Amino acid sequence: MPNLLVEIGNTAVKAAWSDGMTLGKAFRYQGEKSMDFILSLTRREKAAVMVVCSVYPVPEADAGLLSHECSHLILLDKNHKELLVSHGLPVYISYDRAASILAARYLFRGMGCTLVDFGTTLSIDFTDPDGMYLGGNISLGCRTRFKALNRYSRSLPLVNTPGDPDVIGLSETASIESGVVSGIKFEIEGYLALHPDHIVIFTGGDANYFAKRMKSSIFVICNLVMMGLALMADEYVKKTGQ
Repeated sequence: MPNLLVEIGNTAVKAAWSDGMTLGKAFRYQGEKSMDFILSLTRREKAAVMVVCSVYPVPEADAGLLSHECSHLILLDKNHKELLVSHGLPVYISYDRAASILAARYLFRGMGCTLVDFGTTLSIDFTDPDGMYLGGNISLGCRTRFKALNRYSRSLPLVNTPGDPDVIGLSETASIESGVVSGIKFEIEGYLALHPDHIVIFTGGDANYFAKRMKSSIFVICNLVMMGLALMADEYVKKTGQ
């Protein structure tokens, strides 16, 4: 019986089936009926372990429904911090960041890592060669920066992420494009300079977009969070013998 991995993020719900550390087909949903989407995945087959990682606390009623769709439910939200502590991570970080850190520990044993997640927010996390968490930062993601410029300025238009912006803009639109993209690029380069010996991992929706603009060698692993959730599910299965 496979495991089901679910990540409820700021803008979308992502899900994938897994068998051990092998990920199956990925699913994505944007809308207000997240529970209906999750339950639709279990109509044909219940999960052995369902891992639900959410940026929002999962209501008890929803948790009850999900628990009937699997042999064991692992909730990862603000009300369930136990797994953070058990993996030596601080309780203030979100579980999507925690999942990425666990996956990096698994993939790059004995190596220090700098992880950059390009999503609604831009998060940067650091681990040492022993896998110890060294801390991290959070700022606005690429698309969020474009929206913020438009929302909090009366005159600036809403601009989409450009294909190949110049470093210096020669029009209003180009200035916004290059300002946001170059700003993020210079920001990341500064972080990478803090630990030049680290393995650098980019993940999230804009990972490939920014990886090709960097001079450093980058590992792009777009499903890093899912790999971390698969690891948690697999650890439970091995521990309980299910």
